[in-house]
Amino acid sequence: MSSNSCVEASRGEAVPPVGDCPEGPDAGALLAAIVESSDDAIVSKSLQGIITSWNQGAQRLFGYSADEVIGKPVTILIPTDRLDEEPAILARLQAGERVDHFETIRRRKDGTLLDISLTVSPIRNTQGKIVGASKIARDITERKRHAEQQSLLLREMHHRVKNLFALAGGLVTLAAKNAETPSELAHGLRERLNALAKAHEITLPNLQMDSVPAQHTTTLFRLLQTLTAPYQEGARPRCVMSGLDVEISAGSLTSLSLLLHEFMTNAVKYGAFSADTGDISVESELHSGTLHLTWRESGGPPVSPPDAELGTQGFGSRLETVLRTNLKCQIMREWHREGIVIRALFPIAVINDINTI
Repeated sequence: MSSNSCVEASRGEAVPPVGDCPEGPDAGALLAAIVESSDDAIVSKSLQGIITSWNQGAQRLFGYSADEVIGKPVTILIPTDRLDEEPAILARLQAGERVDHFETIRRRKDGTLLDISLTVSPIRNTQGKIVGASKIARDITERKRHAEQQSLLLREMHHRVKNLFALAGGLVTLAAKNAETPSELAHGLRERLNALAKAHEITLPNLQMDSVPAQHTTTLFRLLQTLTAPYQEGARPRCVMSGLDVEISAGSLTSLSLLLHEFMTNAVKYGAFSADTGDISVESELHSGTLHLTWRESGGPPVSPPDAELGTQGFGSRLETVLRTNLKCQIMREWHREGIVIRALFPIAVINDINTI
């Protein structure tokens, strides 16, 4: 602890004294009680990195009792790939510096890793010489998880907005090809954009003011009809569905909608629906509790497998990876000159929340 405050708070800030700091024989006991009762992990160590004190907060955070760690090197808490942090921290302490809110990873007794924030201060003796260090560690795992979720949400929003602009551009082209007057163009485009809005709404989770989500269900073919409606031209169906139509439960609807929406977006941007002559057929079959879905494109531009050397995976591919995990499905792609074929296998129990159909 620094010499100019009675005790440091859990965030590493000095606690303003109510009156004068206690002096005399009771002062040490009071400070020890404050440290021991802190919710945060408070640990002291020597300049050689040996643990010299360990409070209840440290026991709760790291899983070790005081008897297990006092006298042991602090490196028992540090993952192998982070060991170089300790000498750097000690060097700063020996120079009289304080380390504030250093975010890192530490290891619990059971081997699990924790995201923590460290505040480290030099400890001085009565002559002002630095003789050790006090560490305050706070678990920030939940905060990091929340930040990652926020980042994923922002990336998904960016991805969706970018795709919606691309899809809207395609709809303008389609409407223009079939319109003879400005009013026909406006009417056709309005109808397609309304259909696109309905399809987009399906891919959003249910958001309600109350705490109980609505339990909406639909079927696979109705979902596909909604997603493909914006690209329908006249009486000729551009997406033909065949086979078994299955019910989709509320629990899997959002993930399956997002997955099929990704297929559709790629078809509009690069595949069958990027050309007037393009079509999509979707076949659905059930075998031994597994739904076999075949998405087959034809009539579009020639397609080829993506170049593995082009660089990092796009967000659409990363989103598909998450959705595959949510739906416990397998996805295989075949690139034929006439169009891509996507084969997806879903456990039927995941799709409709029952064991048989």
